[in-house]
Amino acid sequence: MYAVQPPAPAPVNLNGDGAGDNVGSSLVRTYRAWKGNNEFFLRGRFIFGPDVKSIFLTIFLIVAPVAVFSAFVARKLLDDFPHHSGYSILIIVIVHTIFVLITLLLTSGRDPGIVPRNTYPPTIDDHDGSADINDEQNARPHLPRIKEVIVNGVSVKIKYCDTCMLYRPPRCSHCSVCDNCVERFDHHCPWVGQCIGLRNYRFYYMFVFSATLLCLYVHGFCWVYIKRIKDSEEISIWKAMIKTPASIALIIYTFVSVWFVGGLTVFHTYLISTNQSTYENFRYRYDRQVNPYNKGVAANFKEIFCSAIPPSKNKFRAKIPLPKELSDSSRRRAVESMSPTIRKTPSNLELGIPVYNEAEEEESEYIDEFTNDEELGKASGLGAMSLNLSRVLHRGEGERQVA
Repeated sequence: MYAVQPPAPAPVNLNGDGAGDNVGSSLVRTYRAWKGNNEFFLRGRFIFGPDVKSIFLTIFLIVAPVAVFSAFVARKLLDDFPHHSGYSILIIVIVHTIFVLITLLLTSGRDPGIVPRNTYPPTIDDHDGSADINDEQNARPHLPRIKEVIVNGVSVKIKYCDTCMLYRPPRCSHCSVCDNCVERFDHHCPWVGQCIGLRNYRFYYMFVFSATLLCLYVHGFCWVYIKRIKDSEEISIWKAMIKTPASIALIIYTFVSVWFVGGLTVFHTYLISTNQSTYENFRYRYDRQVNPYNKGVAANFKEIFCSAIPPSKNKFRAKIPLPKELSDSSRRRAVESMSPTIRKTPSNLELGIPVYNEAEEEESEYIDEFTNDEELGKASGLGAMSLNLSRVLHRGEGERQVA
């Protein structure tokens, strides 16, 4: 007596966005198998850091004071200037705010310059052949941790990244927050929820620079409004300030904010003029090394703002073979959903065939056998399966157990 072999498990959809992304096709979109700590939106079209939620706080800190300014200051100045020029105050602040938000999203929602990981470590033949053999038992050569390359006549050290299994290109560093190697790594900014690197540094500078101008704009017109009150009512400046508490709050807020965004603007203007990143600035200051990338002020600014942004090296929406770790876990979920008796020790017998409580390693081997049972049956003559999927029985053993 033999149990009928159950049907193969239904394909498990890993991302729910259509055919071709499941185990049945052995293909999955790159962003579904991404090993970094990034968050993806719109099915891989936008990539953010793991702290993406902080961007909502940043947006609030920008939009809220502009809304207060528009309602309590700019609106009151609409008719205070000839030829309706007061309307330009409101229009400019709205357009400027939209520009700040666009540069914020361009900074935080794009690939900053992530270097794709290697699937396997590089071989010795791929490099200069130098290696150390520290494991006498296995005699496995170890790649050197640091190598030197020549950049514009200056020796630059590059390090091997154990996580990404590659030698980082010059100016590349591994972000501990996003867990990626990023080209021309500057820093990880928690306010935008993203690394700042080769492909978004331009937009980051435009963001902090335009935010600085927005603070100065709001700050200045708050004082203009206070002066208009003082002149129209012929009162002291202090009494005029009391009459518009919203202006006082905005003056204090923008004064504090401009120290942050304005300070960043000045600092990064200096970095651009010397062709450094924030990371390199601190490193060179400590090591007292010569900067091999400095081309002069004009050429440095041209490199940042006038050169073409290189395309991303990652195709997040491309379909790739399903990684083994995802494939194993998906198959395990499929089998367990069909047979809830796995990992359990039943107290009864099903169809006269005993049920076994498999060990962890045996269960892992069984799942592989279940997935390829048809080929294994032809190759090794395996017999039928019990309905609980807990063990593959040879035909002779099954007959003895049933008897």
